[in-house]
Amino acid sequence: MLLVEDEKPILELMKVIIGRNPHFTIIGAYSNPLEALTNFSELQPDIAFLDVEMPKLNGLELAQRMNDISDRTRIIFTTAYKEYALEAFKVYAFDYLLKPVTPDAIERITARLMKLDSHSAAVEQPALTSIRCFGGFEVRNSQGALVRWPTRKTEELFAFFLCYPNQVISKWHLADWLWPEMNEDRASHNLHNTIYRLKKVLKEHEIAMDIIKTNEGYMLETMNTSYDLLEFHKTATGSLQSEALAERLCALYRGHLLERKDYLWKAQLEVVYSKQFSSLVRNLVQADMAAQQWSKAEKKLDAYLSIYTLDEEMHQLLMQLYAVSGKIEQIPKHYNHFEALYRKEFGMEPSPEMRSRVAAYLDDKGIGYSNSELDTIR
Repeated sequence: MLLVEDEKPILELMKVIIGRNPHFTIIGAYSNPLEALTNFSELQPDIAFLDVEMPKLNGLELAQRMNDISDRTRIIFTTAYKEYALEAFKVYAFDYLLKPVTPDAIERITARLMKLDSHSAAVEQPALTSIRCFGGFEVRNSQGALVRWPTRKTEELFAFFLCYPNQVISKWHLADWLWPEMNEDRASHNLHNTIYRLKKVLKEHEIAMDIIKTNEGYMLETMNTSYDLLEFHKTATGSLQSEALAERLCALYRGHLLERKDYLWKAQLEVVYSKQFSSLVRNLVQADMAAQQWSKAEKKLDAYLSIYTLDEEMHQLLMQLYAVSGKIEQIPKHYNHFEALYRKEFGMEPSPEMRSRVAAYLDDKGIGYSNSELDTIR
């Protein structure tokens, strides 16, 4: 999926709203329509969300040029104005959404797409269970229906098993991690009942997984069912000899592990996976910069910073990218944006080292902004 929206705050919001839908993978997000058109042939997205009113090239013209290149991309327009609907459908728009784009609107689009594609999908491949652990926690059965859990602990137990798949976990450890405040007998009783409920949910939704009881405890047998966290773990623990594998890992990581779930036991795992993701992105960006593929490097950093908005090291790397790629005017703008976020979150200024580095980039290029002058550039 491709996103084109000239207002960056709206673009970032759409990345979050659409990125949470497990049926969509964002492969490109642009605030410049000409840049989006340049990369369109290479990306060949199935779907493109286009703003209508944009400078240099409006969404209607962009859609027409995209249609000239490929007729397989479904165009969905997003705009604050109803009057463009007729023109939109003249360029074969699949749908037309009024801003602000909401999760409900994306669900409606998803339902339309799934209904249209159901016949061909049934022929090409069997329907699959969808399980998402990065950027939230969501489980859908092969019909696309969201799995509703009988209790919060049933959901949490399944999330725990998904984090430790195909390995035996002591029943006492499970009881301690999920019911730390209870005595041993009561926690063991709760575990037994929750295992029963979980097995029942898996069976009712025809999810091809099973909870196996062993002498030591229990094990989630994933069988042929895969999901983002399992793929990430398998690939990350293998040999990342190709850029394509590293790119695949980055695509799988769509946000914090089990985001918005307050499971105490996930904290250590979250740190491990976030460090792996950070290292992957840094290595890929440095490789892109070495090859002078500035646009690719910038897109990776933008995607990373949409998840980790206050990662100072990555913000510095993005400003370094601006410096070496000739986008000097972006450095003070970006720094001021980061400074505002940092001050709002922590109630203090970013490190003096970062501020000095920004000033050094500008002085090196003869721009001449001093530290004090950075405050006036908004």
